[in-house]
Amino acid sequence: MKKQIGFLIYLCTLTLFGQQTGYWQQHVDYKMDIDMNVENYQYHGKQQLVYTNNSPDELNQVFYHLFFNAFQPGSEMDIRLQNIPDPDGRMVNNIGTKTERKFESRIAKLSPDEIGFIKVNSLKQDGVDVKYETIGTILKVTLNKPILPGESTTFDMDFLGQVPLQIRRSGRNSAEGVDLSMSQWYPKMVEYDHEGWNALAYIAREFHGVWGNFEVNITIDKDYIIGGTGKLQNPNEIGYGYETGKVKRPKGDKLTWRFKAENVHDFTWAADTDYVHDIYDAANGVKLHFLYLNKPEQLDNWKKLQPVTAQLLDYYTKHIGPYPYEQYSVIQGGDGGMEYAQCTLITGGRTLSGLIGVTAHELAHTWFQFLLASNESKHEWMDEGFTTYISGLALNEIAGRNQENPTANAYKSYISLAKSGYEEPLTTYADHYDLNQAYSVSAYNKGAVFLAQLGYVIGEDNLAKTIKKFFDDFKFKHPTPNDIMRTAEKVSGLQLDWYLNYFAQTTAQIDYAVTLDSEQQITVKRIGKMPMPIDLKVTYTDGTVENFYIPLRMMLGEKPTEATILNDWPWVQPSYTFKTSKPVQFVLLDPKNRMADVNKLNNTTE
Repeated sequence: MKKQIGFLIYLCTLTLFGQQTGYWQQHVDYKMDIDMNVENYQYHGKQQLVYTNNSPDELNQVFYHLFFNAFQPGSEMDIRLQNIPDPDGRMVNNIGTKTERKFESRIAKLSPDEIGFIKVNSLKQDGVDVKYETIGTILKVTLNKPILPGESTTFDMDFLGQVPLQIRRSGRNSAEGVDLSMSQWYPKMVEYDHEGWNALAYIAREFHGVWGNFEVNITIDKDYIIGGTGKLQNPNEIGYGYETGKVKRPKGDKLTWRFKAENVHDFTWAADTDYVHDIYDAANGVKLHFLYLNKPEQLDNWKKLQPVTAQLLDYYTKHIGPYPYEQYSVIQGGDGGMEYAQCTLITGGRTLSGLIGVTAHELAHTWFQFLLASNESKHEWMDEGFTTYISGLALNEIAGRNQENPTANAYKSYISLAKSGYEEPLTTYADHYDLNQAYSVSAYNKGAVFLAQLGYVIGEDNLAKTIKKFFDDFKFKHPTPNDIMRTAEKVSGLQLDWYLNYFAQTTAQIDYAVTLDSEQQITVKRIGKMPMPIDLKVTYTDGTVENFYIPLRMMLGEKPTEATILNDWPWVQPSYTFKTSKPVQFVLLDPKNRMADVNKLNNTTE
């Protein structure tokens, strides 16, 4: 009887704990000392990681990411390159002919001194050796003692890393000549959230991380200049005027750069002996750091980029929310453009327009990835798509593009994919798409259309309010697709679960057709599976124009509109007919082209 009573008390305690905690997320504090050998590109690391279990679950194991292990012959990334029909061109050599496409993996050709690796030499939990196993790019750790809810434990690791030849994002000696692009370079704790461990192999793409604080000390040859995540703590000690960009190197072979970053979920850095370092003061006290190679042909563009970056920072602050850190760095490195905590790595040998475009996109990621931090591995479209949407709006204003619909190209690209037969639902894991092209169009373009078309559904003003409230409610958390929908519902007062289901979780298409049955009778037919509210523009024979709005019944309301509001349309009804007050000359569906209708040819009676 006593055991039964005790068990009931235990169950009640768990229930109360769950009710009281609600949303939770894990926390990590990293302290790392890194000694880089620039002769063989190997680095020795000591890492102390304090992990706090804020979940309601007892943890008996933890996992680390060992991303650099992907850059080895026979890795999962290598095998994927050899089997996907359209491999990333940066990661393969083209050995085909004009008539036959054929590729070979660059990873498969790496020699032992060119591969990447992270080898764990030892690992302790609270001072006691702990069992661990390396499984590709994942380190599985079986704990000596479980981490109970609310408890913290300390892991001390000694490891050896080797920087791979630049192939994808990270690496040494890039095509543009950058010595070190150090992203995803350290043993990184895997995120544990309400969906469990995110212990996915690194194949090529996106990431998910645990919020925390970083203290990183990097010892490297004194001729190198470093930029990246965090604020430099010892500019005087190393003789580097990081606030002025001027270098006064002290004596000795090596220097130790000490960085600190708080409330981030990643740490990235880049280094080169030939970096130019500029600092530009942006609004709200934010310092913008620019590090780029000292090449005469690109210097002017990098100087002109700096005030535009400050304008972009201001735009995102006004239209999404405040930038909370003291600095942001734009660094020449990597193999294209990629977002990281408080910085981006981009290729630098671009036109001014190209530099501005890639910086606009990567800087916007700061809000939609490094502050909102959705799970990129599972919901990449929330990051890439929303970033594509907002950076398009920013460039439209700042670069003076003056486009009526800045997302128009994203609509075209998505519609082309939808009609191709290769589309997969947005619920597909980032690395698991059958085609790279299908992933890119889905994540960047369909994701952008998701947000732009949401403005069509709830109204543009409501969309702008939704974006700001979404950021305000979920910054420094890990929002899911459901969270953006609930936010939009709160702002608009409309029911929107159907929109998330149809557009993100299926490949259902939007296709409506309009016919003029008689001089004063119009019929709209739903051909595609996905239902939508409908905007129509009617031009009468007397030359006057009237706009109509047909609400979708399951929204249980209407968006703000100046159009004539008709009776709502139940989704179970395949067509909708109404009469006008005057003879009609022609009808146009979706006159502003904000609906992702896959066949525009049947959208008018003209």
